Amino acid sequence: MSGATPVVPLPDDPNLEQLKKQAKDYQHEVRATEDESFKLSAAQLAIARRYGFVSWARLRRHLEVVERYSRAPDRVERGATAEGEFLRLACLSYGGGDGPDGWTAARELVATLPRDNIYVAAAIADADATRELLAADRALAEREGGPFAWTPLFYLAYARHDAGISEGAVLDTARALLAAGADPNAGYLWHGLPTPFTVLTGVFGGGELGPERQPHHPHAQALARALLDAGADPNDGQTLYNRMFERANDHLELLFAYGLGTGDGGVWRARLGDRLDAPPVMVHNQLRWAINHDMPERVELVLTHDTNVNAPLADGRTPIETALLHGNTGIIDTLIAHGAALPDLDPVDTLVAAAMRGDRTTAMSLREHAAAARERRPSLIVHAAGSGRPDAVALLHELGFDVNALGRNDVPIEQPRETALHVAAGDGDVELTRVLLALGADPDIRDARFDATPLGWAEHFGHARVMHILSPEATADT
Repeated sequence: MSGATPVVPLPDDPNLEQLKKQAKDYQHEVRATEDESFKLSAAQLAIARRYGFVSWARLRRHLEVVERYSRAPDRVERGATAEGEFLRLACLSYGGGDGPDGWTAARELVATLPRDNIYVAAAIADADATRELLAADRALAEREGGPFAWTPLFYLAYARHDAGISEGAVLDTARALLAAGADPNAGYLWHGLPTPFTVLTGVFGGGELGPERQPHHPHAQALARALLDAGADPNDGQTLYNRMFERANDHLELLFAYGLGTGDGGVWRARLGDRLDAPPVMVHNQLRWAINHDMPERVELVLTHDTNVNAPLADGRTPIETALLHGNTGIIDTLIAHGAALPDLDPVDTLVAAAMRGDRTTAMSLREHAAAARERRPSLIVHAAGSGRPDAVALLHELGFDVNALGRNDVPIEQPRETALHVAAGDGDVELTRVLLALGADPDIRDARFDATPLGWAEHFGHARVMHILSPEATADT
């Protein structure tokens, strides 16, 4: 565990006792094999540095913050009362249970609920009941409670049981809570992970399960504006993550209007330090995602606020190198217009760039470098599938790339997770699914994260046409 050991993220739900044990185990290991006098303090320092902290004391302070703010809303069990069960079902928990079935069940409970519960009153946006309860006890605005141990403002922001709730009721409820002292920057750490889920995060919604199961609040723009007017920090990293999967940019436009990318990161960066990205880095990371996923409008929007067009992205590549290696010709023009300098790519990267943009003539003229390209980017075909480019997938297959390679779709790194067919199935891409099957993609292969087949991915995301194509009866005939 030398200084050269790569930094690894803390585990979910980290706690001090867990890491104390790691330090003691490491001390015993070193004493048994290297140094009988190895001190516990040295082992603790090694553990701290392994997780990216400069000292054991810094790690301890971080874990104190985690202990205070950690929540596991996805693990909350069925409520013992109607109020608790309603709140559990009505709100986004960012676990596998989010979705319309729970919200329907929550709606059926509303008529049975008492109005003397501040968390219920907030969730259903009953402004009159909220004001009455706060008039009797103003401290309720900041009191944590309900099944998730949240403040009332959270239940208003994360509730999804009623898409027909009126904007006026939502804003009146929010303003009553804010006037009584509710914190617009309140947040929790999901399983102790460092990016906080704030009230604003809940309003904007979004996430890995898609807009049907993790939708925006029905009045997201108006409610977010009210929170930002009340002092919510626009540098909300979890919002940026949850909404990056969608092509809509309304959340970014609003956050930029309130200062996204500027300032010191507010109360959460003060609590978590460099566990959170600085605001300019947050914005620059949005540029990387937008380029990787061919989002030209988002690239243009981000570049109006991020002038570091030639600064390397997290993987060390410049934005224009990334755009070239993804074949995103329109984005390349945008980057050049904003001052990006064209790089000199080596022959292998030039081949990759040509294949990704479907330029068969150029790719075939560089065919002698195909073996080196496969060695450098063995799962490139997975990322081509994630870009929704059947022509690039077919061209890469012709260049010898394995159609059944396990790779990572969301970022261009070599990590064996899913195949191109999993990606096509998860995206509901009928044409690409058929192309991949014709190229010999294995419909029975399982991914390395969820142990699911491509059909399982299509079923999870509800893509009926792809489910039919991948059904055992259909694939038996191919």
